[in-house]
This record gives sequence, C-alpha cells and structure tokens, in this order.
Amino acid sequence: MTDPLQTYELYLRNQKEASEHTISAYMRDVMKFSDYISQQALSLEQVKAQSVEVYSQELLEQGKSPATVTRAISALKSFYNYLLEQGIVQENPVDEVVFVKVERKLPHILTGEEVELFLKQPDGDDIKGIRDRAMLELLYATGLRVSELTAMDLSDLDLTNGLVYCGEKEKRRSIPVLTETVQHLNRYLKHSRPYLISDPNDRALFVNMNGERMSRQGFWKLIKCYREKAGIQAEITPHTLRHSFAAHLLEDGADIHTVREIMGHSDISSTHIYSRLLNKAKKDANKD
Repeated sequence: MTDPLQTYELYLRNQKEASEHTISAYMRDVMKFSDYISQQALSLEQVKAQSVEVYSQELLEQGKSPATVTRAISALKSFYNYLLEQGIVQENPVDEVVFVKVERKLPHILTGEEVELFLKQPDGDDIKGIRDRAMLELLYATGLRVSELTAMDLSDLDLTNGLVYCGEKEKRRSIPVLTETVQHLNRYLKHSRPYLISDPNDRALFVNMNGERMSRQGFWKLIKCYREKAGIQAEITPHTLRHSFAAHLLEDGADIHTVREIMGHSDISSTHIYSRLLNKAKKDANKD
C-alpha cells in the first residue's frame, strides 16, 4: 500500500506548489504526529478528535508554545483534509478540535537610529563587506522575508527601474527600492559577486564565501555578528528588520493597503499589527 505520508509530500510539492520551507514544516509536524500515534498502537485511519486533543496537550506539557501547537494542529488538519479527499478516511478528526488560543504579541522593532547604526556595520571596502551591506540594505528597504531574500536570482532585479521581484507565481510581487539601495546592489554586482561565485552560470543573487547560494542559517549568523558589532542590546533577527520596515513605512504616512501589498500579507489584520505597535509607542512616549 502506498505510504500516505509520501503521497502527501508529493501532493504539497506538485499540486499545491508549496515552497520547500512550507513542505518541510508541514511534513515535520505530520511525521511527529505519525510517530506519536504509532506509539499509541493507532493507525492514521483510526485517529479521532480525542487523540489529537491529547496530543496537543502533551505538546504544551513539553513546553511548546501555544503558537507552535496551533501550527502543528493546523498542519494535521491540512493533512487529514488530503486523506479525506483521497478516500483514506471518512472524516477529518481535527475539525472537532478546539485550537489553543494564541496571544498575538506585538513584534519588536528597531528605532530609526538603531537601523542606521546596524546597516553601517559591514566593512564597505572588501568583497564580504560589500555583499553584506547590500543584503542588509535590501532586506530593510523591502521588508522581504529571509527565505525570499536568499531565494532571489539575478533575474529578480530590475535596477534600471528601481524594482525587485520576489515570491512565486500568483504570489509574486514587485517592490520599489530607493536609489541608495540600488547603488549598494550595483556595487555588489560589480565589485563583489563576480569574485565570490564558483560557477559563472550560477543565477543566485547572493552567495556565500564558498560561491554557493547564501543559506537562511548563514544570513542569521551575519545578523547576529553585526548586532554584536553595533553594540545593540535588543535582539535582531531578519524578521526584526522586516517588522521595522513595515512600521517605519506606516509611520512615514504610507497607506496600510500599500504596506500590505509590499509585505505580501494575505490577511490585512497582519498589517494592522504595525498600526497597533505605533499607537502603543505614542502612548508610551506621552506617559514619559
């Protein structure tokens, strides 16, 4: 009998055309649950809502955050919808599960001064510094997700018109970039990338010191390094720069629908978080 886990992965990749990051996350959650029910001497077809509820409680008891548990159960719901469509199960047991309530915390953002200090940390005169400055400038100037940044190819740049492109197919979007960011990118393309790439035919935009496409993990390490170099106490992640970009756009008067489009939010409630963040900052300032 065909393994439903294997066919589900193929379904996500070939029919849903999900990103590799999404596929990895979904399969990780589904396989953890599969291992769990195997220990309970249950098959996927025998799972009822109670089993899913007990599993979610055990995750919480293991110290998993409500957000992590909610994500895991959402992955299971998608998986069982697939099994239902395939006729492997007669009902989706996750439909009856009450999701863990997740408190949506306001994201941390950097001040304009902190952003300026952080972006200046790479040494702009050597190959690595030129590359790092271009990457940081582009990330902050566009609000890209780190996965989108590292996935970019040369063909995703239209520097003549001051545009960059990211995302896939119907989710693909164009983002305007400022002249200063274009200058940093042109400098990287001329004075850094040609000396880093190991294969002249490689189309990856940003590459590591071995000439291979920059990884998400590699970029996280760069951010940590420059945060320490700048002496900034607040934690900085790629998402911190993304959040800061969105909040600063709204602060400067950008329309919330424009910010939503640039950020690639499917739900405008995600964008409204930045309005709440700015309102909170104003209230805090008035208290002082």
